[in-house]
Amino acid sequence: MASSLTSFSDEARIALDTIAGRAAGLLSPSLRLGVTGLSRAGKTVFISALVHNLIHGGRLPLFEAQKSGRIARAFLEHQPDDAVPRFQYEDHVAALVDERVWPDSTRAISELRLTIEYESASGWGRMFSPGRLSLDIVDYPGEWLLDLPLLGKSFADFSREAFELAALPVRADLSREWRSLSAGIDAQAGADEMTARRLAESFAAYLKACKHDERALSTLPPGRFLMPGDMEGSPALTFAPLPDLSDGRPHAGSLHAMMERRYEAYKTHVIKPFFREHVARLDRQIVLIDALQALNAGPAAMADLERAVTEILACFRPGRGSLFTDLFSRRIGRILIAATKADHLHHESHDRLQAIVRRLAERAIARANFTGADVDVVAMAAVRATREGTVKQGRETLPVIIGTPLAGERIGGETFDGNTETAIFPGDLPEKVEAVFKDIKATPKAPDADPAIRFVRFRPPRLERTAEGVALSLPHIRLDRALQFLIGDRLA
Repeated sequence: MASSLTSFSDEARIALDTIAGRAAGLLSPSLRLGVTGLSRAGKTVFISALVHNLIHGGRLPLFEAQKSGRIARAFLEHQPDDAVPRFQYEDHVAALVDERVWPDSTRAISELRLTIEYESASGWGRMFSPGRLSLDIVDYPGEWLLDLPLLGKSFADFSREAFELAALPVRADLSREWRSLSAGIDAQAGADEMTARRLAESFAAYLKACKHDERALSTLPPGRFLMPGDMEGSPALTFAPLPDLSDGRPHAGSLHAMMERRYEAYKTHVIKPFFREHVARLDRQIVLIDALQALNAGPAAMADLERAVTEILACFRPGRGSLFTDLFSRRIGRILIAATKADHLHHESHDRLQAIVRRLAERAIARANFTGADVDVVAMAAVRATREGTVKQGRETLPVIIGTPLAGERIGGETFDGNTETAIFPGDLPEKVEAVFKDIKATPKAPDADPAIRFVRFRPPRLERTAEGVALSLPHIRLDRALQFLIGDRLA
């Protein structure tokens, strides 16, 4: 897929950027780690927890360099890309630690450089390695990544797929207004800006409605319609799919011709630069997936998430290059697919959550493995908001999780106030993975339905403190395993 996203001139610019980066890396080794995922998957929390634990010497028993005491220190430095906004680490940690609120979600691209000084594990490495690695963390919305497949699709292809998705039972009621508006418009009539705006706004409203918790749908391109960043209101975002023309090509100056032109401009001026300047420069990648939100919404949401994950992973450039090819192009050598919010489940269900996410991504994983990239799946929580316990219910002892649900979260008839700590039995994930993917054409469940599995969102935890009053690092589940997979080999 990725090779079809670029032209010869794009590849030439990527090669020049790579050569310059490799030359700089001879004196100061660096590794570019991409962090992505669909909204509310926990990208901001993951980066904040990763940096906080490395800077403060957190408990990371599966991260070998930290466990063995070979990391001398980790500290933040100025990032190399001055045109990219800085990831506001300090603000996000203050929100987590001081206010006990989750930081704002990723809305655009940001970057942070964390430099790690370490001692190599081997004598040979200590002789030739500078013992210093700069980790450039690139945070970007997964919604933007879902745009990359559009580079290989015409406006007619894009429109046809959009109407097919919109007609699915889980989307039909949400898209009704937009489809009705589209059906009543003569696309061969003269281009009219107000008509274009009404169509684009109605289409964007449908996409945004699909994201609400009750549906939790994921395949919603174009991504900038959901997260426009600094492009809000621009002509490149004022277009919408149109029904197939019955009389062939669009007339010059028609609404259809204008929509097609703006779609192509979106690809040229928005999607291609994003791929060339950011995605094509990555060395490692983690994709965060909030499977629990989709599980709450039902099988149709799980099927849609599977479609989105497959499209996201197909957009990377995975694999191992040679000494020669690495001078001109970067390949993503390791991809970690992380099921987030494992702290919302008892640990007995973590393996099942991991199996569900592996099933979600199995087609894309097979493709990445074929190119030589290392791919792994993990169930994790970058910040652990709960602890585990048990409660007696009659003669039965139930495993529960204990935490403070966010204000407004509900289970059955109970609504939480955001201050009260509660023990919750979330239920057990199915033993058979396929059970969560059955009946994918089912209509969405009623909003007030009480599911067999109940997931609610919790406030960040209170940080533990030492006897001297010093706050410890942010607690987690398997963040150390993620770190070992993503960067452990570069600190060996």
